[in-house]
Amino acid sequence: MTQIPNHDLIVTIVKKGCCERIIRASNEAGAEGATIIPARGTGVHEKKQLLGIPIEPEKEIILTVIKENKTKQVLDAIIEAGNLNKPATGIAFVLELKQVVGVVHLVKQLRLDPEQAQK
Repeated sequence: MTQIPNHDLIVTIVKKGCCERIIRASNEAGAEGATIIPARGTGVHEKKQLLGIPIEPEKEIILTVIKENKTKQVLDAIIEAGNLNKPATGIAFVLELKQVVGVVHLVKQLRLDPEQAQK
């Protein structure tokens, strides 16, 4: 399988229900899609209890694989759409991906030969 170089993974964790506007903004900024994973967890501003029982708010994790030359513009769109500069709204971070496989449309689009794709 052909491997595609030069990609990042933007991981965004937000309150449940916020992911649609974030994905819309990231697509408008150049992302080609995202994966949403339901999650639970608390941040430092979200320690709530009901009858003495801690409540873990529902979250959504958005995974966006993006070409590294588009990472900044997509991350900026995510920050704006999710209001991530404000407390208790979420978090986003970027991980460098060494290799990506399974993105067949990019292989066809870039017409990469297997040797060039592995560099």
